[in-house]
Amino acid sequence: MQEVMRELVAAVGAGERAGLVTVVSTFESAPRPPGASMAVTQAGEAVGSVSGGCIEGAVYELAQEVMAGRAPVLQRYGVSDDDAFAVGLTCGGVIDVFVEAVDRQTFPALVDVAASVDAAEPVAVATVVAGPGTVGAHLIVWPDRVAGSLGGQRLDDAVADDARGLLEQGMTGIRRYGASGERRLDDLQVFVQSFAPRPRMLVFGAIDFAAALVRVGRFLGYHVTVCDARPVFATPRRFPDADEVVVKWPHDYLASTAVDARTVICVLTHDPKFDVPLLAEAVRTPAAYIGVMGSRRTHDDRLARLRAEGVAEEDLARLASPLGLDIGARTPEETAVSIAAEIIASRWGGSGRRLRDTSGPIHREPLASDVL
Repeated sequence: MQEVMRELVAAVGAGERAGLVTVVSTFESAPRPPGASMAVTQAGEAVGSVSGGCIEGAVYELAQEVMAGRAPVLQRYGVSDDDAFAVGLTCGGVIDVFVEAVDRQTFPALVDVAASVDAAEPVAVATVVAGPGTVGAHLIVWPDRVAGSLGGQRLDDAVADDARGLLEQGMTGIRRYGASGERRLDDLQVFVQSFAPRPRMLVFGAIDFAAALVRVGRFLGYHVTVCDARPVFATPRRFPDADEVVVKWPHDYLASTAVDARTVICVLTHDPKFDVPLLAEAVRTPAAYIGVMGSRRTHDDRLARLRAEGVAEEDLARLASPLGLDIGARTPEETAVSIAAEIIASRWGGSGRRLRDTSGPIHREPLASDVL
């Protein structure tokens, strides 16, 4: 929806109605990802694309019908459907689109969403796209507040919780619930669209443990960068799952790259000539997590060196070292799971204990530090 936001805001501001077509799910070789949108204005102009041209004509007609009063509709197109083939989706994939009317009554929080997008403030839009009674309802979710409703408080709470998790990872997709927010049911399909870039994972040290951590980081939705000063080790061939591989002294790279409150930093070098200047720089950033590999003896030596460099005790307390949770990890892959578990626990305030040994809600409310 971001690509057509300006047209929608203009239409709503003028008191007009627009049609909004959004890709909510895809299968196989569908041409556009979930979140791709097309707007149809009251004057008949189409802006944006949901298929690169394959089904635009068909969804344009649906948008006009919805603008004229038809209820919002979830429509599937696939090469196996006669209708889909007829409108030209011959790529072999399947695409689900949701078509709705947008005006001051149907989407009153649209202007607030647009303002957040313009201000680079993370925001997610949750829309009921299938199910009884509430199709087309919107819940707007920020890290610290919500607006709108999907039809019930328990449903709103469950969706807001999941939307914040998706927003944290910059991910968009369908979630299924019961009418009262039960995650074990699938009465309702809710499309959650995140307006936030993927958070960053910065991995320093081009070692075999880093390769495993990169794979887990990508799986969790991070944009993963590997950095090492040694060009023979820091190569895309060794780290094919990384979004980027940087050959540079770690502290120089960290000082020159963007770090925000969602960024996680993992230092795997355990070499003082790399670690000390890097960590002195890292604790000056707003990073959500700074994990450092090494034995307890190595960490004690590292702390002494950092103190000698003038790093304050409150900054040293930010370091998670040895990094990871105690799960008995031995291999690089197991260690990567341990590190990922600590990152997740620190984000959501988890205890790291076995769930069977805890009580109370499994899904926690966001911490104050999660407000981005």
